Amino acid sequence: MLLRIEHLGIAVESLAESIPIYEALLNTPCYKQEAVNSEGLMTAFFQVGPNKIELLEATNPDSPIAKFLAAKGKGFHHVAFETDHIQDEINRLIAAGFELIQHSPKPGADNKIIAFLHPKSSDKLLVELCQDTIHLKK
Repeated sequence: MLLRIEHLGIAVESLAESIPIYEALLNTPCYKQEAVNSEGLMTAFFQVGPNKIELLEATNPDSPIAKFLAAKGKGFHHVAFETDHIQDEINRLIAAGFELIQHSPKPGADNKIIAFLHPKSSDKLLVELCQDTIHLKK
């Protein structure tokens, strides 16, 4: 089951330039920066009430974020929904006819396991499913 919007992902060209802008805009400090080497990116997180904003900077010219920036420029990248049982949610969505980029979860940033729906099956919206690793189903 989807529980809530966990975060909004925003592609940026430079965390060094964007973090101060978002700290001023959101009136809160960046609480964490983390490399996700498997995806060729660096992230920065901001807590906004019960939700988060995740800034995404490419660290590899072949990464999905680098390709996104080249095609569309900086801006909104994805919406992430929290789930308490990510594999059950993946299976539900596949059965409902959605195409997933990953059919099983993989490690993501901020202590999450993640999977993405392909935008062509979700009305051109990139959707991330995420589950906190401390809530993994045994």
